[in-house]
Amino acid sequence: MAREYFTHKGVLFPRLDYSPEKLSYVEDEFQVQDDDVFNITYPKSGTNWMLEILSLIRCGGDPGWVHSVLNWERAPWVENHLGLEAALKYPPPRLLCSHLPVQLFPKSLQRSKAKIIYTLRCPKDVLVSLYHFSKLLRLFKDLGSLDSFLEDFLSGNVAYGSWFDHVTGWMGLKGNENFFSITYEELQQLPHSHRLPFHGPGVHGLQGKCM
Repeated sequence: MAREYFTHKGVLFPRLDYSPEKLSYVEDEFQVQDDDVFNITYPKSGTNWMLEILSLIRCGGDPGWVHSVLNWERAPWVENHLGLEAALKYPPPRLLCSHLPVQLFPKSLQRSKAKIIYTLRCPKDVLVSLYHFSKLLRLFKDLGSLDSFLEDFLSGNVAYGSWFDHVTGWMGLKGNENFFSITYEELQQLPHSHRLPFHGPGVHGLQGKCM
């Protein structure tokens, strides 16, 4: 396991495209801008689904940007090497993604008006999706049985750490003016209820420049 992962401030990260130095830079030196929009999730909680929604909102419903630009170029991941490099070159307003727990997120967020869109999902479904995704990807350690992976998941011994700590940390921002949260399950209900939940100051004014 030591070959595939490293621990940074108590949280596991894959060695592939991550490093303690870059994570420390993101936390201590990355400058969050007032017009940034962050798509934040724990892994396998609807990241790409939410990115498509935010991309369409940004472009006023025009799908051209979504169809012509890859998702990791539309919204770079600030915590990995390639994503950080892209984020630093991204002209404002920036649409960015992250799986980071709140305690490792850029400290400059506290001094900004950046918008945080946080999507959370039932942990049972996250567990199953993450297990099968990781086995399919085959980039990391052999996960063994689902039962053994469940033990790792419950103890936080997985990439990006504990689901419970991640959700608790980010939901601690609930009530802040520029924080908006929604569940994966609520998104699934939208086609049936025809109810658009994106309202309030946390998502107001997401329209920006589509590159």
